[in-house]
Amino acid sequence: MKRYDLMIVGAGPSGLSSAIEASKHGLKVIVFDENEKPGGQLFKQIHKFFGSKEHKAKIRGFVIGQQLLEEAVSLGIEVVLNATVIGLYPDKELVVKKGDEIQHYKGDSVLIATGASENMINFEGWTLPGVIGAGASQTMMNLHGIRPGERVLMLGSGNVGLVVSYQLLQAGCEVVAVADASPRIGGYGVHASKIARCGVPFYLSHTIKKAEGTDHVTGVTIAEVDSRFQFIEGTEKHFDVDTICVAVGLSPMSQLLKMAGCKMEDNPKKGGQVPICNQYGETSVKGIFCAGDVAGIEEASSAMITGRIAGTAIACELGFITEQERDENYSKNKSALSELRQGMFAPENRGKQIEKTEEGIDTATNLLKNGFLSENEAERIPGFTHNKKIHPVIECAQNIPCNPCQDACPKHCIRIGSHITALPAVDTEKECIGCGLCVASCSGQAIFLVQEEYEEGFGTVTMPYEFLPLPKKGDKGFGCDRSGKKICEAEVLQVRTAPAFDHTNLLTIKVPSDMVMKARFYKSAE
Repeated sequence: MKRYDLMIVGAGPSGLSSAIEASKHGLKVIVFDENEKPGGQLFKQIHKFFGSKEHKAKIRGFVIGQQLLEEAVSLGIEVVLNATVIGLYPDKELVVKKGDEIQHYKGDSVLIATGASENMINFEGWTLPGVIGAGASQTMMNLHGIRPGERVLMLGSGNVGLVVSYQLLQAGCEVVAVADASPRIGGYGVHASKIARCGVPFYLSHTIKKAEGTDHVTGVTIAEVDSRFQFIEGTEKHFDVDTICVAVGLSPMSQLLKMAGCKMEDNPKKGGQVPICNQYGETSVKGIFCAGDVAGIEEASSAMITGRIAGTAIACELGFITEQERDENYSKNKSALSELRQGMFAPENRGKQIEKTEEGIDTATNLLKNGFLSENEAERIPGFTHNKKIHPVIECAQNIPCNPCQDACPKHCIRIGSHITALPAVDTEKECIGCGLCVASCSGQAIFLVQEEYEEGFGTVTMPYEFLPLPKKGDKGFGCDRSGKKICEAEVLQVRTAPAFDHTNLLTIKVPSDMVMKARFYKSAE
């Protein structure tokens, strides 16, 4: 029987981060994962992360995954793939199924980083081929290059549903609608705005009544629900689709911890059954730790931090570092974690109806109901400014933990300050040079460069653009408003790409002067 200082179950962001941290302190570490590739969800995540520089903000998820793997390899961490852990016992013994073999491993400590599984809901026809989870569609698109379908309805408006809807559009799918039984959009408004300006409608207080088809999905009927989530007769809406994508939350995969006798609690704010842990991630069974979504559903950035905290704590418990070193590391990581747990989407605010921003600005209700800012809502936020010369316009109306735009601007036109969830503001005393770094750095694609007086009767709008094929200079098409409605003719003046933009292209269009504060997307005449 092989023995290790630390055995980790799960090679995702939290598991790898913990392995790296522990290995740096000299522990002999082995990581098991049931998949054929390590990295967990990171390699599905082609979007840029939120947060600050220390949270790896504005870096795409799959790049972060590559960085973690490279560091793990350089440290000589042993990663065993296609290995399903089927048993965990209080004396820190793992039973692993690899192929047809059953193997036993012993360790001085164990970290469970198994993540979470997708939730599913029942409706008529929910077992038809074509009804898939949002994570499954990400796997198909971003790992295997396969489009899940041609016409897709997304159920769920949390961050997963919004992000995957945008990625479906990038893959060439038509997203006919986003439906959600909740009366408000559950994810970041900037994610919702990205798909709203592509013309995707939102149906809040709606859910699926029936998936249609015999041997595969051919259509779907949704209907409005009341405050008790009962269908309201006569509100049915039909869509011809071949795919229904379900993004209705995640549940921690905590079965191994239950098996080991760890004390559990049913915590809806953490996603369901989770272990009771101390601040370092140690469960009620000494030597068994957990990190990431298995301890409570959060973002991948948080999972990496909790993994680092646990890895350092395990090193201390086994005598590789002192308590002082552990606590110094914990203090640093706790501060980074606290930043991510602030703002409107903080864990303690889940389910609450926030009436005002931290700055005292009324909450953007149209954004929450329809996925885009109304003109009045846009005008009252601090990032929305007017200037005859080229200048940034920031349509970020929610207190979310993110600040890359502040660091990106070489002229310091954008300020957020030390409080990471503050709404970004534009310093009108500073002169914008139109470099576009702020546009490319914004993880929510909520920054635009506007020149209100380009030539007589016309202005320009520079916007982030992540679709193929790229428009070309001189192309004629249409400017679309925040809801995706065509509002004017538009001409492509420039398409900029640069390594510093990290695959976010900057598209500049010429539109009538009275449209520069309204046009937020470009559609070709074709």
